[in-house]
Amino acid sequence: MKSIICEEPKMFKATNTEKPEYQKGNAIVNIKRIGICGTDLHAFMGNQPFFKYPRVLGHELAGVIDSIEDNSKGLQKGDQVSIIPYMECGQCIACRNGLTNCCTDMKVMGVHFDGGMCEQISVPFDHLIQTNGLTLDQSAILEPLSIGAHAVRRSNVKDGEFVLVIGAGPIGLGVITAAKQTGARVIAMDINEERLNFSREWANVDYTINALKTPVDQLMDITDGDMPTVVFDATGNSKSMMDAFQYPANGGKLIFVGLVKSDITFDDPLFHSKELTLLASRNATKEDFDFVIQSIENGYIDANRFITHRSNFDNLINEFDNWLKPETGVVKAMVEL
Repeated sequence: MKSIICEEPKMFKATNTEKPEYQKGNAIVNIKRIGICGTDLHAFMGNQPFFKYPRVLGHELAGVIDSIEDNSKGLQKGDQVSIIPYMECGQCIACRNGLTNCCTDMKVMGVHFDGGMCEQISVPFDHLIQTNGLTLDQSAILEPLSIGAHAVRRSNVKDGEFVLVIGAGPIGLGVITAAKQTGARVIAMDINEERLNFSREWANVDYTINALKTPVDQLMDITDGDMPTVVFDATGNSKSMMDAFQYPANGGKLIFVGLVKSDITFDDPLFHSKELTLLASRNATKEDFDFVIQSIENGYIDANRFITHRSNFDNLINEFDNWLKPETGVVKAMVEL
């Protein structure tokens, strides 16, 4: 079958590999859509933590079941599915407490083991979500939007709160859409005006701020001097993450959704004087996928506009470099098989 392997940073190779063999408890899934995410871009550039080469990338996936044994989930051959790409051990303290998204032995598809940039994969059927009521495109964007939904659920945002989301890329947009559904007043911050415009048009964000133009003053104006009570940083940029400590209100929360391969430092007197709560948010759970499905079904999320660039599988390698360039205006690139 056709596969694309990232052999080393900045090097893809198209090749033929063996089809996956049957394993008890797994389904064979024919891949139909592959969303390209920041993890794929960082891995290609050599900046992704927890990563080893060579690797088949791809974990934002939608497909159709090719074969499956009888199972308690009622999944059948021919069902359309989305894939939960985080493989937990099921035994550690996090798993025992229902926190499978931060398992102590977490293995993420396309990062710790080969992912879905190929025609067919084998997946544990308890990591499949039947999506016959959605389109393939909608099924493929469940995973990135679920990351945002998980961060919002973890933050316990309340109706009417001022919420700042730093980074208006795909993950930040997922945070915005989930926060909006809580009734929060959401502010998007970015340095890219096109992404800020997109957050207004697609996610119906309440306010936008260019981070290069006195953001503290703008936040003070918007919140009548109070500052946001909840701040999410979805940039994966160390400077942005360190600057973010100045934005929450006293008694507020700061949630890091993006991941960066470096140390993060902050001024302790500022942190203590505000009595801030600092949270990390990692991956997502099935509950978050279910929330996003409901959001799509209720009309909160327009997959057609979220996906801004497309390629077929055979042309992926040629297109990938363009998706790394901010000037191309990529929000979400989608590969079709």
